[in-house]
Amino acid sequence: MGATANLRRLSIVALAGAALSACSPNVKTPPAPDVDWPYYGADAGGERFSTAAQITPANVTALKVAWTFSTGDATGKGLAQHDFAFEDTPILAGGRLYICASFNEVSALDPATGKPLWRFDPNVDPTAHYPNSYNCRGVAYWRDPTASAANAPCAARIFMNTNDRRLFALDAATGKVCSGFGDGGVVDVAKGVTLARPGEMQITSPPVVVHGVVVVGSSIDDNQRVKEVSGAVRAYDAVTGQPRWSFDPLAGAKPAIVAGAANVWAPMSVDEDRGLVFLPTTSPSPDFWGGLRPGDDGNADSVVALKAETGEVAWAFKTVHHDVWDYDNPAQPTLGMVTYKGQTRPAVLQPTKQGLLFTLDRETGKPLIPVEERPVPQGGAPGETLSPTQPFPIAPAPLAPSRISAADAWGITPWERDACKKAIAGARAEGLFTPPSLQGTIIYPFTGGGTNWGGLAFDPAHDVVYVNTSSALHLVKLIPAAKVKATQAAELKLEVGPQTGAPFGVSRQVLLSPYGLPCNPPPWGLLHAIDMRDGHQLWAVPLGTTQDRAPFSQLVLPHVGSPNFGGPMATAGGLVFIGAAIDNYLRAFDAASGKELWRGRLPAGGQATPMTYVWKGRQYVVIAAGGHSKSDTRRGDKVVAFALPG
Repeated sequence: MGATANLRRLSIVALAGAALSACSPNVKTPPAPDVDWPYYGADAGGERFSTAAQITPANVTALKVAWTFSTGDATGKGLAQHDFAFEDTPILAGGRLYICASFNEVSALDPATGKPLWRFDPNVDPTAHYPNSYNCRGVAYWRDPTASAANAPCAARIFMNTNDRRLFALDAATGKVCSGFGDGGVVDVAKGVTLARPGEMQITSPPVVVHGVVVVGSSIDDNQRVKEVSGAVRAYDAVTGQPRWSFDPLAGAKPAIVAGAANVWAPMSVDEDRGLVFLPTTSPSPDFWGGLRPGDDGNADSVVALKAETGEVAWAFKTVHHDVWDYDNPAQPTLGMVTYKGQTRPAVLQPTKQGLLFTLDRETGKPLIPVEERPVPQGGAPGETLSPTQPFPIAPAPLAPSRISAADAWGITPWERDACKKAIAGARAEGLFTPPSLQGTIIYPFTGGGTNWGGLAFDPAHDVVYVNTSSALHLVKLIPAAKVKATQAAELKLEVGPQTGAPFGVSRQVLLSPYGLPCNPPPWGLLHAIDMRDGHQLWAVPLGTTQDRAPFSQLVLPHVGSPNFGGPMATAGGLVFIGAAIDNYLRAFDAASGKELWRGRLPAGGQATPMTYVWKGRQYVVIAAGGHSKSDTRRGDKVVAFALPG
């Protein structure tokens, strides 16, 4: 439903690696052709690949900070007092860089210097409580083909969703609202929706625009009640803001069910030529008990292709049957031309929290790489009817481990291992899709992934996917409804969801040793490269450290990686850039070998996806460095741009 508990209290100690100290090469780089990054995912299909090639494995160690920009949130909004995340991926379009801050302030920057050109503040209330954190992952740029002139007011627009459920249209040139859009430049996305509390619904990911239609998703609070608000996706006319259509993934579910949510909180993608928008839908409410929603939950937990002008379903593919694990689709469906076993087809690549990667035909939704229905553990909670099978692609092999026993418990000391062994032995742990239970169930990978909202990068020239994964355990325990309030009062540090209307509430916690280490064996974070021509893994390397929490831990625990939140981007220069790890670095890896070549120090956590562009002959690599309160990384409000020396 949302990313709330994916990051909650993830307090671990892991490898701390020193920054690479290799001498910077004495290189002279000729000017390169200008390259934009006009969409959240580089292109409308979210490939996160750039043709920029000025920065290469031969010169990447010469990267230096070119400029920084502060959104002002650290002082103006008092970030330390709030749950917030700075997960923005900037875009470069129409000669300007556009940034969206945690409280939805949009800034236009000079691409060469980072100097602000204009700023718009929608005045989101900073005292409200949003369980999924104050967050803005990005904005959308659109040029109106019906505008009277290229420089007419609002001929080019910035569309932004806000945490408090509004959709703004701004003049890309001035930052002023487009008064002819909606009600004075803004649309109330939640109009007609009755909320039990303000934080029940918010919007954190950017809208998309296709065929003159703006499409908006939402994030719904997890595990609160059975009859949660609808997770409907809504569409508006890009010029007037008038409603065009809405799509509820649960509408028409058979048999009839009692549920809500099944929303789209992750980024969407677009195929302009085919007039399609691709939705990664989530689980219905509540997450961990589905007795009032028998069957397959309609188009929840699916990749859904909609006709952009009407909202009609073109096709849908189910990635989880009857989800009771919070294994929703957390990442943007990536569109690319994939050649598998010699056949080239337009594809949709959907990574999942389970560590699986589905490859679907973009025109039909049928698997390009075959998918098998495999038996999974049974014996659900009272009133539950589980699916006997779940879908698994035959390639690539799962990217994250999913089976653990007490004998596998990990720890630095025998005391730690014994504590983890006891915790694992006391819970159900029968592999992927072990159902939630009153006894307690190990969910592995945890609901933070596998892969999370950062998604993947796809190199179309080489048919290679780059994707990062996390590995940790969640202990999920069902609580009889009559005992939920007492549990909440007694366990103040434990996440407890009431799941009101169900016979059970739920508790969820990352399973850690007494010293705060994951109870599962490392590596706890990996970056993978996958050859999509046959689905085999080219390489996988540890990603990240917790150097900024435990400076000397690398002496004990080398090469264990860390859980990570954010995604990679790849370039034609032969590099993969990624922040994401629970430390204050942006890293560059050799795309061919996976070798870490460079890391740049950040002023705060880099739990965001970087982007790159070439402006006036110089390539820049940019990342939001503001951390994330729920992953307990250093907080801030800086955007940092790296480039080769001028």
